[in-house]
Amino acid sequence: MTIFSKIINGDIPSYTIAESEKFIAFLDIQPLVSGHVLVVPKTEVDKIFDLPDDYLAAMLVFAKPIAHAIEKAFDCNRCGISVIGLEVPHAHMHLVPINSANDLNFSRSKLTPTPDEMKAVQEKIKANIMAD
Repeated sequence: MTIFSKIINGDIPSYTIAESEKFIAFLDIQPLVSGHVLVVPKTEVDKIFDLPDDYLAAMLVFAKPIAHAIEKAFDCNRCGISVIGLEVPHAHMHLVPINSANDLNFSRSKLTPTPDEMKAVQEKIKANIMAD
């Protein structure tokens, strides 16, 4: 069972942004920048392109209002999307507020926000989903 499956099952707490029958979105606990969200299918599949076509398409549709909320909540040019898939063997995408391509450079040092900072980011994004 992957760490994401443990989050989905509620065995590990997370800063959840949105959830549906098929997907969950939560804050990355080691974000590149504030507002970095992970979108994860609830089915445990290692590689994103091994998801069935309809599931993969639905994942982007699920992510869309979250991306818009990130753009509203943070001072950024857009919400970038990245799929790397090496760090956890469970398909997922990163939604990151960006101002340049370098903002999606995963070899950079990650942030280490406090629980209070994570809660504030969570609330900021969720408030902007509601307004969408």
